[in-house]
Amino acid sequence: MKKYVLLFILLFESITSFSQTEVQRIKNFNVDSKHIAIGGYDPVSYLENNKAVKGSDNISSAFNGITYYFSTKKNLETFKKNPDKFEPAFGGWCAYAMGNSGEKVEVDPKTFKIINGKTYLFYNFYFNNTLKSWNKDEKNLKSKAEVNWNTILMKSPTK
Repeated sequence: MKKYVLLFILLFESITSFSQTEVQRIKNFNVDSKHIAIGGYDPVSYLENNKAVKGSDNISSAFNGITYYFSTKKNLETFKKNPDKFEPAFGGWCAYAMGNSGEKVEVDPKTFKIINGKTYLFYNFYFNNTLKSWNKDEKNLKSKAEVNWNTILMKSPTK
């Protein structure tokens, strides 16, 4: 009997932990009210084609609570093999703002840069393209952005 109780407790904690992880991701990532990331753009197209391509709600997949749209079924299958590779850096928030001030700032999904196989997105509205500022001090901003993003993730309650 004790084995079954222990098994139940471990299973319950595992499920609770999993759902908390999803809640944290939804809270911290740049998603809309339906938990769709990157404004519906295909995360695979950035790395595979070096293009921002709008995905389709008919070709979608959820990964740990966050939904991604894809422009092709091939891209969907590619994503499913290694989703971490294709998720944008810093939860899809502006990389420049994350490095400069640690703030979560909206992005223009068409303004991006691939660095070491990862997609970085940038704010680009009202004559302010933060990719240009990022390029002037990329090494420093990238380092600060990583620290700031990890701080945001650490502040998020787990239970």
